Amino acid sequence: MRWLRCLCGPWLRRGLCAALKAQHRPLSGSVALEADVNSFVSRTKTCGELRSVHIGQEVTLCGWIQYQRQGQFVILRDFQGLTQIVIPQDAAASHVKKTLCDVPVESVVKVTGTVVSRPPGQTNPNMPTGDIEVKVETAEVLNSCKKLPFEMKDFTKKNEALRMQYRYLDMRSAQMQYNLRLRSQMVMKMREYLCNYYGFVDVETPTLFKKTPGGAKEFVVPSREAGKFYSLPQSPQQFKQLLMVGGLDRYFQVARCYRDEGSKPDRQPEFTQVDIEMSFVDQPGIQALIEGLLQYSWPLEKGPINTPFPSISYNEALSVYGTDKPDTRFAMKITDVSDVLRNVQMEFLENHLSEPHGTIRAICIPQGAKYLHDKDLSRLNEMTKFQFNQVLLPLILRPDVRLKSRLAKFLNESKKLELLKAVQANVDDVVVLAAGEQEKVCLTLGKVRLEAAELLEARGLPLRKPSAFHFLWVVDFPLFLQKEESPSELESAHHPFTAPHPSDEHLLYTEPSKVRGQHYDLVLNGSEIGGGSIRIHNAKQQCFVLENVLKEDTKPLAHLLEALDSGAPPHGGIALGLDRLICLIVGAESIRDVIAFPKSFKGRDLMSNAPDDVSPEELKPYHIQVSWPSAETQK
Repeated sequence: MRWLRCLCGPWLRRGLCAALKAQHRPLSGSVALEADVNSFVSRTKTCGELRSVHIGQEVTLCGWIQYQRQGQFVILRDFQGLTQIVIPQDAAASHVKKTLCDVPVESVVKVTGTVVSRPPGQTNPNMPTGDIEVKVETAEVLNSCKKLPFEMKDFTKKNEALRMQYRYLDMRSAQMQYNLRLRSQMVMKMREYLCNYYGFVDVETPTLFKKTPGGAKEFVVPSREAGKFYSLPQSPQQFKQLLMVGGLDRYFQVARCYRDEGSKPDRQPEFTQVDIEMSFVDQPGIQALIEGLLQYSWPLEKGPINTPFPSISYNEALSVYGTDKPDTRFAMKITDVSDVLRNVQMEFLENHLSEPHGTIRAICIPQGAKYLHDKDLSRLNEMTKFQFNQVLLPLILRPDVRLKSRLAKFLNESKKLELLKAVQANVDDVVVLAAGEQEKVCLTLGKVRLEAAELLEARGLPLRKPSAFHFLWVVDFPLFLQKEESPSELESAHHPFTAPHPSDEHLLYTEPSKVRGQHYDLVLNGSEIGGGSIRIHNAKQQCFVLENVLKEDTKPLAHLLEALDSGAPPHGGIALGLDRLICLIVGAESIRDVIAFPKSFKGRDLMSNAPDDVSPEELKPYHIQVSWPSAETQK
């Protein structure tokens, strides 16, 4: 039979791939109707699938009691939806009525009955199962529920800390069910796209590794060898490069990653990324792969996404938007008005323009005079003073086309019109100027741009469609940046394994600060959702970057350097932040809303109270002693 398997193997693989392509349908955020979710279980239907076509059928449903109504109805809920259950009122079925009326809400029950039409005038068009109800015949309480800390109703406001403490209850909400199921379906489609269509290999890499130089802080894990520690990797970066050296050619993994830092709305100590690496690839190849991956796995109900995604250089992003992750859903771009105001006799402007790299930039806030108050402009000015040591100079264009600004008296009519034309200002717009060193000015106005957009939208002026998804590639990053604490030293802008841009490679050995890297970020609606690079695959070049440019000890990376010197192919890759991506797609406020069991802002699991104490006896095998804090310190 071996010869038959050998003969049929390629044919079967080609047939499977063709079948998958033929059967592919755009992803839906809800459970597909053809999915057989009632196999292997005691129910015959779910609470969300019954319709008029099922009238007359006997069904068995299992779920949680959501509502009880006047001893006549209960609403039964499961993962797929709600069904109204009619409680029998005749004496012969009194035991069924008692069962369903006495059991507390959120108890788990199993009911059997017949699907019937709702009486005329009692249909519920807002409920998918609103045309029918189930006339119950038997009922069984599978588990009774105690009084809960909050109600299982979507309109009930719940404190986030309470939601995380009782996460197993919070997950019963329709929104959390939707978020987690959409996440699962997108991951499934990504696996299908990578494995079945493009020959990627799913490889699990270790989560117990060793501490490596650079990057974010890593969690350390004690071992039973005295003084020896593992480290939880920030990403599978080294492993995926080693897989390329090993000839796997195409790798991916839905990888758990760890950083020993506090949580933010878009970050937490443990997170998930879709990690990808390819051999013999260039930057356009990686970008095309990711665009196709996202287009294939994108939820149908969110509308189509168009490819290819637009691209912008790092320098242009900073110059036009004041950030390397621009939100391109609205305009308010930064404009250089240095030439317009160069000869204006105002000391504030003259002083800044005389400095090296001095510039005057502006943004125009549409309808700012109508929607922003004086205190808003004052708050923006205070923010920029505190964060960037920058002073803002606002100008308001009144309905009579006069300027309200301390700059106005220094401008003749010609200069005023030239300035308004340069920033494309209209009546009731607010123009905000900043002057100084170029990078700082752009960062300042980039922050003002985002804050002003938030204020305008809070006051009722729509700028960004909630349903819009604007992807953007940011490319041509610098390979190295000056260290904040020591500007004479350099650090990696991305990570030390990023290859220099081919056009700048000669500068690596003479002027490394001028080298661009083959690094690329994918931005969605102003959030970075992915980043990657073409890697250094030459051991000598990698050693030079580590030792001569970054001044790093190469001993911890000896295994990688040896591998690169063993016939490493050119390779590159990317990692998509799965948590951030899903968060943006569903419109959640935080990635914690798309993670089943997230950590708090302080990195704690509020449900289990982790991390927890470990006794001195339990620490002995690890050769660790803890300096326990005093009660006063703990307070």
